[in-house]
Amino acid sequence: MAARGSEFHPDGAAAASTLLRRAVELDSGSRYQEALVCYQEGIDILLQVLKGTKDNAKKCHLRQKISDYMDRAEDIKKFLEQEKEDGKYHKQIRIEENATGFSYESLFQEYLNAAVTEVWIEDPYVRHTHQLYNFLRFCEMLVKQPCKVKTIHLLTSMDEGSGKGQQTSGLEEIKESLSKHGIELEIEFSSSIHDREISLSLYIDTAQD
Repeated sequence: MAARGSEFHPDGAAAASTLLRRAVELDSGSRYQEALVCYQEGIDILLQVLKGTKDNAKKCHLRQKISDYMDRAEDIKKFLEQEKEDGKYHKQIRIEENATGFSYESLFQEYLNAAVTEVWIEDPYVRHTHQLYNFLRFCEMLVKQPCKVKTIHLLTSMDEGSGKGQQTSGLEEIKESLSKHGIELEIEFSSSIHDREISLSLYIDTAQD
C-alpha cells in the first residue's frame, strides 16, 4: 500500500496541508486507521476551501488533489474492511502529544449508534477551563449523534486548590445544559484514578412481537 505525497500548500489551507502530510506519514508507517482519520479530516477541509475558491486553475488543482486523497482513503477503507473479514483487524489509535486531526467525531462516531444509552467517562483532569471545554465538546457530540444517550457518568478528581469553585460551577452548568436535552449527568469524584477511559453501553430490545 503505497502512500501519496503531499504538495498542496494554498493560502488559507494550512490546516489541511498539516493533516494530509500527517496522513501520508502515518500511511507510510502502516498506521492505516490513524492515516484514514487524517485523510478524511484533511479532505473535508479541502472541500471547504474549494467552495471558496474562485480561480478556475486553482479549483482544478484542488479537485485533483481531493480526488487523489479520496482514492487513497478509499483504498485504505477497503483494506481495513478486508482485514476485518479475515479476522486480522485490531483497531488501535495512538494519539501523540500535540497531534492534530483527531476530533471526537472521527474517533467515536462509528460506535455511537441508536443502541448506545449510557456513557461512562473516567478522567482525572476535568478541572481547568480548557479541560471543562473539552468535556463539554464531547457531550455536545453525544447530543448531536443518532445515539439515544440518557445518562453520562463522569468520574474525575476534585480540584483541591483555588480552581475548585470553577470546576464545580463549570460541571454544574454542563449538567444543567444536558438536562435540557433529556440527558442526566452523574458526577463522582475520586482521588485514586489516574488513567482515562470511555465506555459505552448498548440497549438491546429483547421484547417479542
